[in-house]
Amino acid sequence: MTDVGHDQKPDVPRDVLNPMVGGQAMLVRASIFENASKSPEHSTLAAAIRAAGLEPLLKAKGPYTIFAPTDTAYAALPQRERDALIHANRVMATKSIGYLIVPGRLDSQALLKRINENEGQATLKTLEGGTLTAMLNGPTNIVLVDERGHVADISTYDVYQKNGVMQVIDQVVRPN
Repeated sequence: MTDVGHDQKPDVPRDVLNPMVGGQAMLVRASIFENASKSPEHSTLAAAIRAAGLEPLLKAKGPYTIFAPTDTAYAALPQRERDALIHANRVMATKSIGYLIVPGRLDSQALLKRINENEGQATLKTLEGGTLTAMLNGPTNIVLVDERGHVADISTYDVYQKNGVMQVIDQVVRPN
């Protein structure tokens, strides 16, 4: 791994190797936005982040956890809703993307700890002001439940960035 400048050291062990996302290397020294932008599975998310005006936030210091829906997850949404997220409605895009972001670095171990300490469910306060509920589906699979009751599996865990961590999810979670 290439050395990181003293003021940009990620808050993760130096020997961490990130999982590949869509065949693309995710660099620990890159920001959440930089990695999401180069992921072949997150072009819709990157466009929605830009539409929401949250690119500077996800390049900033953080730390943040982003629950990052794949392009396949976005493709399952109705076309009108998908278009509003990316092109037409900044308010909707900001609310939707803010709902995917939780302040702090919540890797799988931190999520499991919160779940186990809270009788099998951890309530996560999102940047948008809503809540996501993390719980186990089986002995090791963490799922998220949004305010509407929709469930998303974390399909790729612990993609570390210099300003947080990305948890790739298979469905779009949305606020009420």
